[in-house]
Amino acid sequence: MQDWSDGYMTEVAYTFGYYPELNPLRARLALLEAGIVPPEFHTACELGFGQGMSVNIHGAASSTQWHGTDFNPSQVGFARELAQDTPLAANLSDEAFEDFCRRDDLPQFDLIALHGIWSWISDANRAVIANFIERKLKAGGVVYVSYNTQPGWAAVSPLTELMAGFDAASNPPGIGPAARIDAALDFADKLMATGAVYGKANPQALEHLKRLRGHDRRYLAHEYFNRDWLPMSFARMRGWMEGARLQYATSAHYLDHVPMLNLSAAQQELLAGIPDAGLRETARDFIVNRLFRRDYWVRGARRLAPAERAERLRAQRVILAQGAAKVKLKVSGIQGEATLHEDVYRPILDALADHRPRSLGEIEQLVAARGIHLARIVEAVMILAGTGAVHPAQPEQAIAAAAPHTARLNARLCAIARYSEDVNSLASPVSGGAIQVGRIEQLFLLALGQGKRGRDELADFTGAVLAAQGHRILRDGKPLGDAEQMQALRVQAGNFETDRLPVLRAFGISS
Repeated sequence: MQDWSDGYMTEVAYTFGYYPELNPLRARLALLEAGIVPPEFHTACELGFGQGMSVNIHGAASSTQWHGTDFNPSQVGFARELAQDTPLAANLSDEAFEDFCRRDDLPQFDLIALHGIWSWISDANRAVIANFIERKLKAGGVVYVSYNTQPGWAAVSPLTELMAGFDAASNPPGIGPAARIDAALDFADKLMATGAVYGKANPQALEHLKRLRGHDRRYLAHEYFNRDWLPMSFARMRGWMEGARLQYATSAHYLDHVPMLNLSAAQQELLAGIPDAGLRETARDFIVNRLFRRDYWVRGARRLAPAERAERLRAQRVILAQGAAKVKLKVSGIQGEATLHEDVYRPILDALADHRPRSLGEIEQLVAARGIHLARIVEAVMILAGTGAVHPAQPEQAIAAAAPHTARLNARLCAIARYSEDVNSLASPVSGGAIQVGRIEQLFLLALGQGKRGRDELADFTGAVLAAQGHRILRDGKPLGDAEQMQALRVQAGNFETDRLPVLRAFGISS
């Protein structure tokens, strides 16, 4: 009988992660910064949407019409449950890529997104997807693809083959996925402990093996135990994408747009002297020893004239996601930790301190007296957005249209917090995407929805929910007692009311 999973790990569901790079509004800002005309994102498709967090959040938080497929039925069931009673539910399929991609009832797309899946599928499926992109992406449309990358994986990838080989040869039938993973990790540890020369020659591989112990087993199952797993160089990816008539546009990782964070002056000079974009990106991957790429590719990329680029950037709106005074003026890159210039960043943060969306043009006017010009504002916004302190923001009309849909989705997501901590993101009609909101804060939001007010009422409601499930807050890895837990919840509730609730209201997540 044919294996319906096609070698892909289906015994354990994937994590409930949200991936902001799939947000069309975020893609728009990255493309504008790179000087490329972004499309109007009317239709989008996510291939391999996992639990459907990103596709549901982006479907609810914007006017973009989303479609997608993931052939793990339990994940598709959860994604459809989140999307219930909306057109998105009917657009989420559990078909294999080959079946989904040959359908003739799908629209042409402005955005096709693949997060991570490219590294975990066979070349046959890559060919199916490349053909789908060639046929279904509009002129000017964008492909987002993230994937494990050479040369960063060169020293480490043999470990994945070792663990997968042990799993196939030595794990008994019927053993659960978590136990399979732990057994494979134990075997790899024992092998390295014998003094294997591979470990001595590749000390970073030993460090990587240690870090794996701390990862979510659901993530490890999908990352390391698929039949097909291939870190790919940018040059090989370029061959696939150019075969589908795409051109490399820019990185979807905002901090990549700021060379000083990741490259020395000599490295910047070397890269600037490479005229071929493909070779330039390949060389950069060697310089930073990149493990994972997040890229936007465009069909028929059109360059913006400098004046038009500036005009469009001035119209771009952003919103601050934390208290202005709490934003740390430090950022980490390959070159180490950099201190941001306070005389530039504090005025920009002050202009956004009331958590109202403002355009870069408005910020420019507010900080003009400080001598801060548009180029510095754009660089600052890319860094602040890259750290999560700032998010792109939609126009007011789009916010109003999305608000009822995000409210319904967030109610479903917060309800899950009664029983588990799997979900840690909520949809924002303001950002067109999500911001991170942990389980305790989601329970506080549920309490507010039931009319609870004040620190004590929020804490009592949340404490009762946790107690009913037998769940405990951990401190230094140890569960708190009853009195300690309630005291901790009261402190968290007070901080929530003072610091977080104003931000959640500004993002349209709480009334």
